[in-house]
Amino acid sequence: MPSQTEKEKLMKAAIQLAKKGAGSVSPNPLVGAVLVKEGKVIGKGYHKIFGGLHAEVNALEKAGKMARGADMYINLEPCCHHGKTAPCVDALIEKEIRRVFIGMVDPNPTVKGKSIKKLKKAGIEAEVGLLEDECRRLNESFVKFITKKVPFIILKAALTLDGKIATYTGDSKWITCEESRNLVHQIRSEVDAVMVGIGTVIADDPLLTVRLHKEAKKNPFRVVVDSSLHIPYKSRMLQPELAGKTIIATSRKMAVSKKAQAIKKRGAQVLGTPLKRGRVDLTALLKLLGEKGIASILIEGGSELNASALECEIVDKILFFYSPKIIGGREAISIVGGGGLKKIADAIKVKDITIRSIDSDFLVEGYIDQN
Repeated sequence: MPSQTEKEKLMKAAIQLAKKGAGSVSPNPLVGAVLVKEGKVIGKGYHKIFGGLHAEVNALEKAGKMARGADMYINLEPCCHHGKTAPCVDALIEKEIRRVFIGMVDPNPTVKGKSIKKLKKAGIEAEVGLLEDECRRLNESFVKFITKKVPFIILKAALTLDGKIATYTGDSKWITCEESRNLVHQIRSEVDAVMVGIGTVIADDPLLTVRLHKEAKKNPFRVVVDSSLHIPYKSRMLQPELAGKTIIATSRKMAVSKKAQAIKKRGAQVLGTPLKRGRVDLTALLKLLGEKGIASILIEGGSELNASALECEIVDKILFFYSPKIIGGREAISIVGGGGLKKIADAIKVKDITIRSIDSDFLVEGYIDQN
């Protein structure tokens, strides 16, 4: 039996492999697999693209005949159901794998422990929970989507040390450094959608595409929260090359208007939702987006959308990029708008915070405390 240190090292290798599929496999999970025999790695694999071979099968194919009697390290329980591919657990049994080290149980109700039982019934040892916290965080979007059928929400903002996202004139380019902006584009390439409010569209006319030095895997959907359907026809995201991945969320009344029909003719989608205090009900919107298979969303909105998202309690994670700048001004735009809270006791709490430097900036990452 390998030592705990060796097991963790190999599971970390599986996790790193899994990350290579980020941006290409959603709404499936990120999965990596490492095959080891007599202390040597004989096969590696990861889920490369939605609908493609799963990590376990890729690793088994690399190992070939040597797979018999080997140990497999995999960050997520193998699947046991027929989807776009055959059940991976059957492949492990067929190849007579000796032991399987699993990072976490698959939260998918159609799997959830069934593969582990099947492995044990076939005489294959199965150890579960190796680096479970890391494995769970790797697939945090998948875990929420597969259990609640709504997207995992990340609230991102670039702000100054005094909490401003723009000056009193509305100028915001650029608050953060180039390295921070590149990281945001990397994150965009890994989520299914980017969400902004209509105010951002009118003020900045953003593309919301991925712009990296290396070729991006994909551009996410663009979701515009626009209760009154004010989006200009001339907006860049409604032009032919971008409209196909643009979704406008508006009121049910405006969703059947002539303007909505004209927008649809350009190739964009228009979703009608109930209104909550005169604005798009974000909770209802998430259900509609979840039905479309959108498992993760990066909110890059202004202060009002940020406030609405937090008020509706849809935010799971924050990414706040702080720049070492102070701009001041009573009318300068703060990160969170809205009416605000009356009491400190009612403040939204953030937990599991990490802070890291990005060139001259620093990134605060944390999770909204739902308790």
